[in-house]
Amino acid sequence: MKFAISRENLLTPLQQVIGVIEKRQTMAILANVLARLNGDRLELVGTDLEVQLVTHTLTESGEEGEFTAPARKLLDICRTLPEGGVLKIEVGDDKLSLQSGRSRFSLATLPAENYPVFDAGQAEVEFTLAGGLLKQAMEKTLFAMAQQDVRYYLNGLLLDLDGDTLRTVASDGHRLALFEENVAGLGLPSRQVIIPRKGVLELYRLIRDDESPITVQISANNIRLTLADLSFAAKLIEGRFPDYRRVMPAQIARVVTVEKDALKAALTRVSILAADKFRGVALDLSAETLKLSAQNPEHDQAEEEIEIRLEGEPFEVGFNAAYLLDAANNIDSDTVRLSFTETASSCLIEDPLNPRYKSIVMPMRL
Repeated sequence: MKFAISRENLLTPLQQVIGVIEKRQTMAILANVLARLNGDRLELVGTDLEVQLVTHTLTESGEEGEFTAPARKLLDICRTLPEGGVLKIEVGDDKLSLQSGRSRFSLATLPAENYPVFDAGQAEVEFTLAGGLLKQAMEKTLFAMAQQDVRYYLNGLLLDLDGDTLRTVASDGHRLALFEENVAGLGLPSRQVIIPRKGVLELYRLIRDDESPITVQISANNIRLTLADLSFAAKLIEGRFPDYRRVMPAQIARVVTVEKDALKAALTRVSILAADKFRGVALDLSAETLKLSAQNPEHDQAEEEIEIRLEGEPFEVGFNAAYLLDAANNIDSDTVRLSFTETASSCLIEDPLNPRYKSIVMPMRL
């Protein structure tokens, strides 16, 4: 099997699929990329058995066939070759020979027929939406996903579909982020699926922030998204995501309005001297002033005051500064609204001008 391809035409799809190929694999072939050549179309496949990416590119000439080659080595070779070069590739029984200019490389291959097949299953729900909307919905919530939590259903992003409403929800048990958007004409049945963390991060990296359409297909155990130049598939996390509606405070007793940049700057400075493990910051709220303070086991202390508007009685509460900063960073307006129940059992963080985004942060003892 022989073919020729420009450096740029091979580099871009390799960069796309490399994200799902782990450096350490239980199966040697999972470190490889699967390549299929049909006419002048070269299809590249990468998978870790949980997530799969399929992309394609054009070749200049070649013989049809398929092979697998070490993905990272092939990518590194393409990166270091001169721009505008042409790669001449020849595949034998167990070797891939690559020549470009005066450079020559030989890579070990594995049989293409041994490459794992990713079965996405029969689609039960299918719809199309703008890539920019999906990217925004993920951006506003993915930061709250858990990492390797024993509650496995938290290690991903909830996609909640109901009629014309699209919601994304993420929580690590200490905080929750929710984004909601009505999409005219969506008309979907009620369905909740949990996309694994790795798949969410890879998908967010690949989606363009524009109006390019994305087709979403959901089957019993998998989700597939088809973009203009690639196809993404992931196994869904089994289990039931907690009822996020029950976390939303029913009765608000205190409401704080604060300038977003002032809050972020104060939290960043004060948290420098917070205990490293929990980054706890105390908030002392009065009618017009928010006093932030922190200390650590070395008895270092930090304090700062900023102006606020408080509706309700003064109170004190403590939070992980990083959680508050993550929530504030996703507010698009110049001000942030913080709402509390009578017991300050949680903090509801909202954009006063955009009700589509909400975040909940649980307090901590300091």
